[in-house]
Amino acid sequence: MSSPSLPSRLQLVQFADHFRNEMVPLGNRICYFAAAVPLSEEDRRELLEEPIAALPPALAALLPEVRILLVPYLCRARGHRKRDTEETFIATEPPESSESVPSSTLVGRDGAVLAFAVKDAEVADHHYRFYRAIAELAADSLPEGVPKQYQALLEAELKAGVHGEVDDPSWRLKNELTRRDRNFAKPSERLRRYIRQSFIDTLTLYLHGICCDIDVEPGPRQIPSNYLRKRLQLLKELYPPPEGYAVFPEDL
Repeated sequence: MSSPSLPSRLQLVQFADHFRNEMVPLGNRICYFAAAVPLSEEDRRELLEEPIAALPPALAALLPEVRILLVPYLCRARGHRKRDTEETFIATEPPESSESVPSSTLVGRDGAVLAFAVKDAEVADHHYRFYRAIAELAADSLPEGVPKQYQALLEAELKAGVHGEVDDPSWRLKNELTRRDRNFAKPSERLRRYIRQSFIDTLTLYLHGICCDIDVEPGPRQIPSNYLRKRLQLLKELYPPPEGYAVFPEDL
């Protein structure tokens, strides 16, 4: 599949607006555009069709319109914050490592733009970034926020002194909690940030596990497997996988 040539750098916001009408549909609410990236049928299947097909229907229905951009590289100008999406650029040449970013998300009234740098990127890494972006969108799109059932699991874990988390972002926020921050009836700002991040990290793992055969790496910050299974079981009940997909080995 051919794709348009680009200047060496182009602001992501402007690019997304300019090529809005050239998106290729991949369902009712998801479309994509490949910019200066030759996309074979195998690429399309691995980067787009397979991860999208594995999304739980109940979760996908909650998402806004999603536009996916596959680009060679993404970067930010020096001196800008890591999450400053207004200064994210599409690049056709490899940027400096200090400027390079693997993905970027823009959210507006008309939906969300998910941009991914795919040149020299591993498919497994792309899947992880895709599902993390979807999990972040979901966390902000749920009508009542993070499900109460998930919050109840976290409250029980904290009361039991359960060590660890699913990923580094939620692990860091968990370590910042004080005794005063553990009142779920009147959550502090620190507790709210932790609840949201824990949900995003766990949902990312859940979605990635539906699509792909992945292993949870053991480590000092990893939550015990029995507690992780409870979380995944809850997400399976809330957002069942599509027909023909499994979450646990016994589901095969």
